[in-house]
Amino acid sequence: MSSDLVLSVEVGAPAGTTWLALTDWPRQHEWILGTTVEVLEGNGRSVGSKIAATTGIAGVGLFTDTMEVTAWEPPLRVTMRHVGSLVRGTAAFQVVANGPARSTFVWAEHLDLPFGLLGRVGWPVVRPAFSLGLRYSMKRFAKFVQDYTVGGR
Repeated sequence: MSSDLVLSVEVGAPAGTTWLALTDWPRQHEWILGTTVEVLEGNGRSVGSKIAATTGIAGVGLFTDTMEVTAWEPPLRVTMRHVGSLVRGTAAFQVVANGPARSTFVWAEHLDLPFGLLGRVGWPVVRPAFSLGLRYSMKRFAKFVQDYTVGGR
């Protein structure tokens, strides 16, 4: 069984800046709730690159989501395949220009639910919390982009 989740946030920055901030993988911990990201293989900015996102609480990693970049279309879209043992499916990050100084960030997930029947029964319980955390992170992202400079602050 799979589940789709699509969320978006308006960003007060040009699409190019939003793209650079979005794909600055090592800095994603600054806006994604409880997650650190590292590039495992490749440069993180090309098809075939592998990225690991470790999510946890209070610095203790609970699980790692390993992803492989399957499409790289700057400054518009990057798609990934979740290739880890727990999280499976695909993800797409898209940036839509809304004029010269604004953009929209769209995060789409198509998840293959783990744990068989338990996953299918549990998803309706887990989904609201997952969506809430993702929405919170995306709001943080919109603020992060407005102050973003390449190479850190």
